[in-house]
Amino acid sequence: MLLNKKKEAGARRATHSVLSEETVIAVEFSPFDSCDAGTLIAYGGDNYVVVGSCRFQEEDADVKGMEYKTLQTFYRGVRVGAIAWSPETKIDTLAPLVKLCTADTDRKLRLLTSDLKGSTWKVIEGHTDYINDLVFEPINGKQVASVSDDHTCRIWDLDGNQKTSFLLHSPGMSLCWHPEEVFKLMVAEKNGTIRFYDLVTQQAILSLDCGQMPLMSADWCLGNTIKVGAVAGNDWLIWDITRSSYPQEKRPSHLDGAQRFRWSKTNENLFATIGYPGKMDSQLLVHHLGHPQAILVGSAPVASGISWHRTLPLCAIGGDRNVLFWMTEM
Repeated sequence: MLLNKKKEAGARRATHSVLSEETVIAVEFSPFDSCDAGTLIAYGGDNYVVVGSCRFQEEDADVKGMEYKTLQTFYRGVRVGAIAWSPETKIDTLAPLVKLCTADTDRKLRLLTSDLKGSTWKVIEGHTDYINDLVFEPINGKQVASVSDDHTCRIWDLDGNQKTSFLLHSPGMSLCWHPEEVFKLMVAEKNGTIRFYDLVTQQAILSLDCGQMPLMSADWCLGNTIKVGAVAGNDWLIWDITRSSYPQEKRPSHLDGAQRFRWSKTNENLFATIGYPGKMDSQLLVHHLGHPQAILVGSAPVASGISWHRTLPLCAIGGDRNVLFWMTEM
């Protein structure tokens, strides 16, 4: 408890925020270069998914602080659990296209296609329990992968047909489809195991072990494909997959339990973790592998979802009727 108090005392307020009509459960920056007017972001809660664009003064000297614009709001009446962007999204054209997919709490995926005027949602069914994560194939975006509490990882085409299924040994919590390793899929399970599957042979080719559980979130480093990170129990863990199946680094981070891990997209040594709400607000910690302590501590009520900006050392998390943004100063 003393550690939490110490961290809370030095907590930084968010650098920027965007108001929401409801508590934000999922938030995701687009990882693709699809908008000259800024970076696309999608966020949602119990009833809505909002697509917007944002630009920051660190990338445009004409911007004071942050500029945000809502492009389209979708009322759906179903709670979103996770959001993934398609690389097909492009809005700086005569025919703008927004394409993303949501994992919803009714155990269904919903594929959105919009021209920022009208939109269609395609429902993809098959999972029999809560869906924890999803991702598009990162080059062409013609397939979507998802993992669920039903102990499966499934790959779908955009018509909703299941193309591949991997049977897991425990609930699937996270998955990553790396743009430099498109024939491999990383799947993290709650029992502390992270496996890499060869999508050609449909066989597991590499396995990592946390040595503890529950594993709640894992990520594959965009800037360095040999790095994998995760949170399990109260700790964060880092692997060099060329050296060992066991983590090379492990440190305690959240006394009330860690729930999310995400690598920065701009720095292979920078990552963020989020803890569960405890006696105080949920806690955002930004870590650098060259520093023994967290380099940024942020606090927010009902923090959930976390995503890094495509080109800036800035991350967004979901809050109580807002999206909160923290700029990391290195």
